[in-house]
Amino acid sequence: MTVLSASLPDFPWDLLEPAKAVAAAHPDGIVDLSVGTPVDPVAASIRTALAGASDAPGYPLTAGTPALRAAISAWVARACGASGTPGVLPTIGSKELVAWLPTLLGVGPGDVVVIPQVCYPTYEVGAKLAGAEVVRSDSLTALGPDRRVKLVWINSPANPSGRVLPTAHLRKVVDWARERGVVVVSDECYLTLGWEETPVSVLSDEVSGGDHTGLLAVHSLSKRSNLAGYRAGFIAGDPAVVRELLAVRKHAGMIVPAPVQAAMIAALGDESHVAEQRARYEARRTALRAALTGAGFTIEHSGAGLYLWSTRGEDSWKTVDWLAERGILAAPGAFYGPAGAQHVRIALTATDERVAAAVARLAA
Repeated sequence: MTVLSASLPDFPWDLLEPAKAVAAAHPDGIVDLSVGTPVDPVAASIRTALAGASDAPGYPLTAGTPALRAAISAWVARACGASGTPGVLPTIGSKELVAWLPTLLGVGPGDVVVIPQVCYPTYEVGAKLAGAEVVRSDSLTALGPDRRVKLVWINSPANPSGRVLPTAHLRKVVDWARERGVVVVSDECYLTLGWEETPVSVLSDEVSGGDHTGLLAVHSLSKRSNLAGYRAGFIAGDPAVVRELLAVRKHAGMIVPAPVQAAMIAALGDESHVAEQRARYEARRTALRAALTGAGFTIEHSGAGLYLWSTRGEDSWKTVDWLAERGILAAPGAFYGPAGAQHVRIALTATDERVAAAVARLAA
């Protein structure tokens, strides 16, 4: 019997355990900036909606309730600048979708999945789960006439680098893919966290021309609304492709729980809690950015998103060790591809008190 896990890389964060132990030994405790998990409260209105829907003895709809689909559609039109009626589908967070999307779309052995040079590791994992070949490239023209390409991942704002893809670049990707019948999937989980730059959705009319054929956008409420623990996400785009995904997900039992669906409706309909959370992240970002540059780091890209893509011009693991000695844990850029080998990812997802501790240690 073939063991599927044998074909997958080591789980990246397991490799951080030695550095984590060093950082945890700091007299004032660890400042963990290695993961992008929210630490701030869930808005009361969302928790109320969750509790109010907790008497849910029956199976929920895989497609989501009509109210949830309407809430997602309204948000996509508003936040993504998408006209028309793109298909929408709730998902159990966004990571499971990223990991299983190639398989759900019928990508398999002999096919190619293109991912960015520096990117979220689960793009590669998803391709490997499907048995497809992975190609890292930021330039589709460099791929030539390879007709094996079936799916292209883009990510803007990017995890880990915070890089924002310009509208013209997105249009070129869409044009290239449409000429070849390739599906473009845009991971836009950080779309609402623009700082110096304003991210644009692949579904926006200025990119898609109002036509969502072959386009999918992945979104998550984990960062926007602190709902990582709820596992609340959705996909939007080409109605025909979304219908295919729905059909397969029905068979596989990939269903968002009914109380979470109710919480998603509340979260998508309220922007006040989003503005409050943005303000928290902006303050932490300002403090950490100044502290890192003061300590000799260079910050690259990072014009949007939840991370500061930082370098000291050395191997990323050496930088991880340097920070760990000061009680700060960061993610090595090597996790995200060979091109990230001299960077570390610094997350903004720590409490104000822990961020202040990190700032003080970097200053010292």
